[in-house]
Amino acid sequence: MLAAVTVAGAVANQEEGVVAVAAGWWVLAALLGMWIGRRRETTESIASLLAGARIPTTLPEVRPWRTVLNRLWPLFLCTAGAAALSFLLPQVPAVAAGFAIIWALAWRRQAPAVTAIEERDGARFYIDKTSPIKPIRLVRIPGFRSNLFELNGAQRGSRPTQPRI
Repeated sequence: MLAAVTVAGAVANQEEGVVAVAAGWWVLAALLGMWIGRRRETTESIASLLAGARIPTTLPEVRPWRTVLNRLWPLFLCTAGAAALSFLLPQVPAVAAGFAIIWALAWRRQAPAVTAIEERDGARFYIDKTSPIKPIRLVRIPGFRSNLFELNGAQRGSRPTQPRI
């Protein structure tokens, strides 16, 4: 959306050079984001968040839209502000789009870390109800362990793994 309003604002103000510079910034931002997010291990903040997940006695309330609005309101606010300025200063949404590209690409490998723990341990993680200005907290619900390795034939011909004690 930010890239589209950048182009629309630059065309409306007849500033075609802004689009060329913005496109270069977006390519640079994509390369930087891929460089930052290249490692396979999870970041320290996500690892501590997963380790600090509490185990409740009941299932949590699942309200996806409330969670999205509660957690992503700063991104929505910045996007709306940058889009509002696009017809006066098309450079603002262009810069914001570049930072959004960096952010998205830098965090692209964090969700698989959660999925790996969920599949390995059979647990499920849910976002706990918190204030929009407080740090996120997770709830860990015990579940059934996944046997994907045994189901897809990866263990065929080899001795089964022993459970850790």
